[in-house]
Amino acid sequence: MIVIQSKQNPVVRELASLKEKKGRRERGTFLVEGDKMFLECMESGMEIVRVALLATEERLALSETDSFRERLGSASLVLLGEDAFRAVCDEKTPQGVAAEVRIPQVPLAPPQRSCLFLDGVADPANVGAILRTAAAAGYEEIYLADCADPYSPKSVRASMSGVFYTKLMRGSRKEILSLLGVPLIAADMDGEDAFSFVPPEKFCLCIGNEGNGLSDEVRSRADCTVAIPMEGRVESLNAAVSAGILMYLFKKGV
Repeated sequence: MIVIQSKQNPVVRELASLKEKKGRRERGTFLVEGDKMFLECMESGMEIVRVALLATEERLALSETDSFRERLGSASLVLLGEDAFRAVCDEKTPQGVAAEVRIPQVPLAPPQRSCLFLDGVADPANVGAILRTAAAAGYEEIYLADCADPYSPKSVRASMSGVFYTKLMRGSRKEILSLLGVPLIAADMDGEDAFSFVPPEKFCLCIGNEGNGLSDEVRSRADCTVAIPMEGRVESLNAAVSAGILMYLFKKGV
């Protein structure tokens, strides 16, 4: 196979565009980097469109094996020189493999089990960390309104494969609230003690913006409000940490 060296090559530019929201929107795909994430992506069954390998001797040998070609399925394979590969990747120290993966088109639908509603979570690292914990705790359905892009490289890395195993549904607050059909549990500092709260069998846990909390629209629709008790001078917890504590605390209903 030909090894692409130029950063201006059309293939390199297409892959590099996935680091930006505009590129992901136009191509309908996102970037997965690193050996571990790539393997987990393949195992999850997500549609891999194209795989880029750094053209080292080891990677070239791997690309020629029947087992690797079989696992690729219909995905195309490109080999890149070091400069071209660095241009594609978002990580500071690329591991030698990057994949272009189709973004699942999941229509808004009522939840089948207890779920999450991320209301304006703005930090992609927080979004990714929440997806990671949600996948581990069994919260498969996640609704997002006015949040950081869960398919940005930073969010994908923070999710540690959680993005592959959760069903992400994006829409406006009005659209999401109109179809949930389950009690809403709002996470807010003014709520009742979460450790003495008994959640309903099926619910939607609502997590708000890092600085401003839940929007008035979501807060006003909440059936109950819970808070994590804190001691000393600590006023609040990171959004992802709070979400993780509450997800596991209420896990009985999942």
